[in-house]
Amino acid sequence: MQKLKNYIYNQWVEGTGEGNQLYNSVNGEKVAIADTEGINFEQALDFGRTVGYKNLSSMTFYDRGEMLKKMALYLLERKKKYYEISYKTGATHTDSWVDIEGGFGTFFTYSGLAKRMLPNTPFWVDGDTQKISANGTFLGTHILTPSEGVSVQINAYNFPVWGMLEKLSTSLLAGVPSIVKPATPTSYLTHAVFEDMIASGILPEGAIQLICGSAGNMLEFMKDGDSVLFTGSASTGKKLKSMPSIAQNSVRFNMEADSLNCSILGLDAKPGTPEFDLFIKEVRNEMTTKSGQKCTAIRRIIVPENLIGDVQNALIKSLDQVKIGNPLNRETRMGALAGKDQFKEVSEKINLLKTETELIYDGKQDLIDANYESGSFMSPKLFYNDQPFNKNISHDVEAFGPVSTIMPYKDAEEAAALAKRGKGSLVGSIISHDEKFVAETSWKMATTHGRIFVLNRDNAKESTGHGSPLPTLMHGGPGRAGGGEEMGGLNGLHFFLQKTAIQGSPDILTAITKIYQQGATQKFSDKHPFRKYFEEVEIGDSLETAGRTVTEADIVNFSNVSWDHFYAHTDSTSLNGTIFDKTVAHGYFILSAAAGLFVSGKKGPVIANYGLENASFFKPVYAGDTITVYLTAKEKINKGVKGRNIPSGVVKWLVEVVNQRDEIVCVATILTLVAKKSQFLELNVRNIQKKLNALTENSQPKWGIMTPQNMLEHLEDFLQFSVGEKHMECRTKDEEQLEKLRDWLYKEKPISRDLKFEGLPENENASLRYKNLDEAKEKFMKSLKSYLVYYRENPLVEHTHPLFCKIGKEMWELFHRKHFTHHFEQFDILND
Repeated sequence: MQKLKNYIYNQWVEGTGEGNQLYNSVNGEKVAIADTEGINFEQALDFGRTVGYKNLSSMTFYDRGEMLKKMALYLLERKKKYYEISYKTGATHTDSWVDIEGGFGTFFTYSGLAKRMLPNTPFWVDGDTQKISANGTFLGTHILTPSEGVSVQINAYNFPVWGMLEKLSTSLLAGVPSIVKPATPTSYLTHAVFEDMIASGILPEGAIQLICGSAGNMLEFMKDGDSVLFTGSASTGKKLKSMPSIAQNSVRFNMEADSLNCSILGLDAKPGTPEFDLFIKEVRNEMTTKSGQKCTAIRRIIVPENLIGDVQNALIKSLDQVKIGNPLNRETRMGALAGKDQFKEVSEKINLLKTETELIYDGKQDLIDANYESGSFMSPKLFYNDQPFNKNISHDVEAFGPVSTIMPYKDAEEAAALAKRGKGSLVGSIISHDEKFVAETSWKMATTHGRIFVLNRDNAKESTGHGSPLPTLMHGGPGRAGGGEEMGGLNGLHFFLQKTAIQGSPDILTAITKIYQQGATQKFSDKHPFRKYFEEVEIGDSLETAGRTVTEADIVNFSNVSWDHFYAHTDSTSLNGTIFDKTVAHGYFILSAAAGLFVSGKKGPVIANYGLENASFFKPVYAGDTITVYLTAKEKINKGVKGRNIPSGVVKWLVEVVNQRDEIVCVATILTLVAKKSQFLELNVRNIQKKLNALTENSQPKWGIMTPQNMLEHLEDFLQFSVGEKHMECRTKDEEQLEKLRDWLYKEKPISRDLKFEGLPENENASLRYKNLDEAKEKFMKSLKSYLVYYRENPLVEHTHPLFCKIGKEMWELFHRKHFTHHFEQFDILND
C-alpha cells in the first residue's frame, strides 16, 4: 500500500508518523496512507515566498499562460491513469470527466485568456491613464503586480483534480507560488496528478508544493502578502479566517463554502412543456452527479404549489431509473460517497431533516457489482417541506449527498423569497420560458447568489447545466457560501495581485508601464515603423506624415462611396443651430485619410489591420483644412499562433490627427498584426548570393556527408519540383499525417539534422550533374530567380512535393526558407 509523499522545498518527503488510512469508496479496501508528520511547515512557506516567488513573478503573464497550456497538454496525454484511480473515490466515468478534464480545461481557458488579453510583462496595467494636471505633464494610472507571498490552497474531497487546478490556474497565472492541501480522503488522486506536474519539468522551482494529510500548524506561520483559498464547510472556514496569524497579518482569505442552492420551476412550466421535462432532468442530474457531493448541487426544489404532485411523481420516477453501483460497470450512473466518514455525516444530516420535513422518497436500488456494507453507497433521498416559510430546517441544514427537498411557492415574490432564505448560495437556477417571471425573480434573488442560471427550450442544447462553474464566470457566493470569488475570467487573478497607483510625467509612465502615454517623447527615424518586425518595434517609435488638404470633392465622394448622406456632410442649408459652420468631413473619412497618410505601401512585416479602439473626434474638419498624422507605437501584445498562421504579435498604434493650426481633430488607437522575425532565410536573391560567395570547394559540412556542390544541386532539385520542371510522386499517403506535416511548415521549427531524404542514395552522395561548384552556383541562382518569377506570374498554381504532396505558393515558400536555412547552416554560411 502506497504511503503518499509530500512535495516540500523541491523534494519528495515522506511523513514520519503512522498517518491516516485512505480507503476505496467502492469496496472499502485500503488505498494509501497520508501523513505529514515531521514536515517543517514554516520552512515550506518560506521556500515558496523566496524561491517560488522569485521564479514565478519574474515571468511575464504571457509566458505563464504558455506554461499553463503546456501543463494541460502534458496531463491530458496521461489522463487514462487518472481515470483508473478516480473510480476508487466513488466517481463514475462522467463524474471523473468533469473532475479531470474539467480541471485541464480550466488551465486551457486561462492560457487562452493570457495570450489574448494579458501583456508580455511581469506586471499588468489596469485601466486607463488619468490626466491629473491642466497641461498633461502629470499623469496617473494603476499597475498590478504579483502579491509577494505564498498561497495556501485548501481543497475539498469531492473534486480532487478540478479543485486543485481551478485554484492553481489563477495563482500560477498571477505569478504567485502555491502550497496545495487536498482533502485527505481523496488526496491519492490529487497526488497522482501533482506527481506528473512535477515530473513534467514545466513549472519553475518552488512554484507549487503539496501536502497530503493534516496541515498541522502551517497557518500559524502566515504573513502579510500570503493568501489562503479555502473550499469546505462554512464553519471550518470561519474558524480559519479568524486565526490571529490570518486576521492580524492582513492575510488575504477567499472562502468557497457549501450552500443550499435552489432551483425554481416557473409558473408557466406545466407538465407537457419542455421546461417541465428540463427541470426534472436537471434536478435528477444534480442530485446524482458525484452522488450529490457538489457544492453547487440543488438542495432546495422550489415548485409552484399547484404542481407539487406532478413534480414529485415525475422526479421519483426519474430517480428510480438511476442505476447505482461500481463505477467500473458501464450500466452504473451513480457511484459512491467519498468514504464511510462522509456517509456517516450525510446520514446525520438526513436525520436532522426528518425532524421537520417528510421523507417522501428513500430509494432502495439494488447495487451493481457492489454492496452497501463494504462500499459507501447511498440511494437518493427526497424530502417535502409543506411550510417552507415556517419550517426552516430545509434552509439551514445541508446533507452533502444525493439529498434534496421539494417546497411550494405561490408567485414570483415568494419564489425569490424562498431562494434568499438559503442565506447565500453559490448558484440558483430558474427554469421557465416566461421572460417576465424570470426577470422579476432573478433580480430579486441576485443579492444572495453568486450565479443565476436560467434554462429553457431556447438554450437547453448548449447549456452547461446548473452545477457547472465555468472559468470565465465567477464561482462563489455571498453569505453562507463564503463571500468569496474564484475564477471569473481575468477577475480571478486580482485576488493574487497588488494594485498600485503610479504617478509621474508622460515619459516616466511610459517607461514604467511599457505603454506610450500621450505627451511622452516620440522616436522618429528614417525607417517607416511599418517596415519593422514585431521584435524590432519599440514603444514610442513614431512617424510624422505629410499633410493632406481636404476638398469638397473628398466629402462628396466619400458620401457617395459610403452611402453616408447625413445632412451635416451634404446639406449646407440645414446647419443653422448646429455646431457646424459649413458641410463637414465625415469622421470615418478623416480616419481613412489618416490611414492613407501613415501606411507603407510596400509589402513588409505588417500583415493586416487587427482592430480599432477608442476613436474620438474633437474638432470638425472642413474643406480647405489640412490634416497631418502622428503615428506612435503605443503597446505591444505577444500573440500565440494557432494552425497555419504566421508567427506574429499585435502592435497598438496611437493615431493623432491634427489640422493646420496644430489642433487635435481626431485620436484613435489602431491595432496591426505584425509578423515576427523568422529564424529562416528570406528568399532574397542578393542576400542568398552573398552567402553563397562564402561557399567553396573546401567547405566542410557540420553534419552529414554532402559536398558543397551536392548540397546546391539538392536545393535546385526542390526549386524545380516547386515549379513543375521536375516531378516526384508524393510518398505521404496517410491524410492525418499529411495535415500534420503541412502544419509543421508554419511552425518555427527547423528541419532536424537527423532527417534523411528518401530520394538520396544511402550512405553516399548523389552523382553530380555540373562540372564544378561555380557552375552549380550559377544554375542554382538561375533556378531561384525562375522560381520567384514563376509564382509572381502564377500565384494560384500548385505542384507536388515528395512529402507535402500538392502545395501552392505559400507552402512552397515556407519549405524553401526552412530548407535553405538547414543546408546553409550545415555548411556554416548562414550568417555570412
